Amino acid sequence: MDKKIMKIYDAGDHDRAIHLLIKKIDNEPKNVDNYLQLATFLIEQNSAQQALELLQKAQVVVDQPEKSSYDIAVCYYMLGEFEKSLKLIDSLPNDDETLYQKSLIFMKMGQYQKALAFALTIKKQDNKILELLGDIWLSLGELKAAHDSFAKVPEKQRSAKVNFLLGLTIFDKDQKQAEQFFSEAKKLDKNYVAQAEKQYSAIAKLIRGKDGSN
Repeated sequence: MDKKIMKIYDAGDHDRAIHLLIKKIDNEPKNVDNYLQLATFLIEQNSAQQALELLQKAQVVVDQPEKSSYDIAVCYYMLGEFEKSLKLIDSLPNDDETLYQKSLIFMKMGQYQKALAFALTIKKQDNKILELLGDIWLSLGELKAAHDSFAKVPEKQRSAKVNFLLGLTIFDKDQKQAEQFFSEAKKLDKNYVAQAEKQYSAIAKLIRGKDGSN
């Protein structure tokens, strides 16, 4: 990865960073790392289709085409082509990245037990994994397990989503504490909370159905 270009991208000058990478690709067409970095930028810019086309073309010319397989699988996932993504991921060695992607795919496919099995196998349980585990437990209706997973994310590193779901998972048991989580979520991202609240009634039914009370 080109660190100088990464700094330009992180500074918000996305167009320049992308232009510089395209220039590098023109100069070094066989270097797969340039394609991977550009694909990452395109995915972050919600251009997964462009990223997929770039990586597919790269496989014909680069020296190490196998290095792009994981990223192609991510593109398929982003485009909702879960079966294609899973087939490609299954051809790769199991490590934390592939296990995470498998878990995401099964989560999207509604196969929550399989998603859980892969997520629990991941060795490095960082914030991204803790959030995924919380999502899976919530989808399974296991509120305490979901809350415990979200709560392991350090307080200062919690996103609006994590705070909101922390509140949601304890709303029926401790409304005062739940409201504090909702308040923290609003401070971070009012738009997210507004969207999440629209889904609240459906999630609340899941919670009440699971608890059999309220």
